Amino acid sequence: MSLKIDALNPKTTALLLLDLQNDFVEPGAPLDTPMAYQNLPRLKELITFCRDRGIQLIYTRHAHDADGSDMGLFAQIYPGLGEGAALIEGQRGSQVFDEVAPQDGDLVVRKQRYSGFFQTNMDLLLRSNGIKDVAIAGATSEDCCLATARDAMYRGYRVAFLSDAIGTYDYPDIGYGAVKAEDLHRTILTVVGATTGHVMTVDEFESLVTEAR
Repeated sequence: MSLKIDALNPKTTALLLLDLQNDFVEPGAPLDTPMAYQNLPRLKELITFCRDRGIQLIYTRHAHDADGSDMGLFAQIYPGLGEGAALIEGQRGSQVFDEVAPQDGDLVVRKQRYSGFFQTNMDLLLRSNGIKDVAIAGATSEDCCLATARDAMYRGYRVAFLSDAIGTYDYPDIGYGAVKAEDLHRTILTVVGATTGHVMTVDEFESLVTEAR
């Protein structure tokens, strides 16, 4: 019950950087995800490594139109979105955090749901660039990272789920007990490793790419 990746060709591998936006990463932001901020040194190292080896970087930005017409049920699930307080196209919060911002040659996909594939051109970009394997980093473990990993696997891409470059936040008690970010993250790693892709650290990912060169 697991997928194992033993080598990664940089020419056919893409790094998907999910929702590393100010509204998630910046401390005190509306959707503050402390683990994403704490992961920044690891993410910057990973990004530099991938650029140096010619691995395609693809960023996602979760951003809604200001009139809310593309929010659907998110406006009820996340009241801040419905009130226009977060993830609104054109606002600073919807932009990628400066320390990990896209550069020339990187691709950016705007999305309106958890998955980077849902009604976007992600699959077209990957196939047009000859990508067979995707590494996933960013926020959050249980929503956008998990949904994107699953959709990638459904489409036949091997998934490297980077355990120390993904994070989430604490969940409140809605009747089943509060859940700490670290506990939720660990559970998602177990689920992904058993059902979806190869869970690995950034160091492990880099060693597999080196072996494939």
